[in-house]
Amino acid sequence: MDSKLRIACGQFTVSANVSHNFRVIQKLVRSAVAQNARVLFLPEASDYLSKNPQHSFKLSLTTKDLLLTPLSNELRRIYKASTSDDPDRGLFVSIGIHEPDVASGKTINKLLWLNNQGEVQYAYSKIHLFDVNIKNGPILRESNSVVPGTEVLPPFAVPGTGFQVGYQICYDIRFPELSLKLFKLGANVLTFPSAFTVKTGEAHWKNLGRTRAIDNQSYVVMAAQCGEHQLVDDDDDGEVTKRVSYGNSLIIDPWGEVIGEAKKYDEELTVDADGDYWEVVVADLDIDRVEAIRTNMPLLEHRRDDIF
Repeated sequence: MDSKLRIACGQFTVSANVSHNFRVIQKLVRSAVAQNARVLFLPEASDYLSKNPQHSFKLSLTTKDLLLTPLSNELRRIYKASTSDDPDRGLFVSIGIHEPDVASGKTINKLLWLNNQGEVQYAYSKIHLFDVNIKNGPILRESNSVVPGTEVLPPFAVPGTGFQVGYQICYDIRFPELSLKLFKLGANVLTFPSAFTVKTGEAHWKNLGRTRAIDNQSYVVMAAQCGEHQLVDDDDDGEVTKRVSYGNSLIIDPWGEVIGEAKKYDEELTVDADGDYWEVVVADLDIDRVEAIRTNMPLLEHRRDDIF
């Protein structure tokens, strides 16, 4: 069993065009493979961002055909092209998407784990929805378009390693009970794929990530949307709605040290020949570091659950 795990954290600027977003994700996938990563973590809402709840539901109906199916095919192609006989060869992908909830006309904000043959093995539905009115900032009511999740997904193993992944999404990071629950269930990698606002990102993004890592003696992976999103609904008047995501994807170790970091929205975001901005950050996780930190400071043993 491998004691180390190389992961990649992908960052890009999603649009309201699902096919275009898959084109960028394909570049992130191939870059992660070229850098010998075993797992690629992608942001929340990697399939699209939308103008309004109606637009979101309409786009969610296309996510499976325009993004998930071609992504599965790409992972299967990578697996089959490998000359290794290791059953865990290729790339595993964690990706945030929207799933339509036909009964409500809303969507479910989901985080999926695709194995190295493109099969969806695990799915988590975002529990805490971002309903806020920020002074001098955006008014966002996620509950207008999203059905909240109701269950904690137990941690699951990255095959061939000692790593156990605990799934959370974006706003979940502000509720430490969820991370603690996953910690107690055996997680040593916590994920927070996000599309953080600029105002909250500047104030809290890195602090929250480091805190969750330190409190739970776990690696924290925060794949983020970054930059100005140009959101257009082709079926309305075509007016562009702009939204900005903070970026600054992070990989943080169990001692709270940042071991991987991508650019912020206000830095120079270099585009490729197609005009696409995307970025991949790679880091090596070490299970021995987790175990040493947890042995030297056994937080779970010291917790006073009899009182709290």
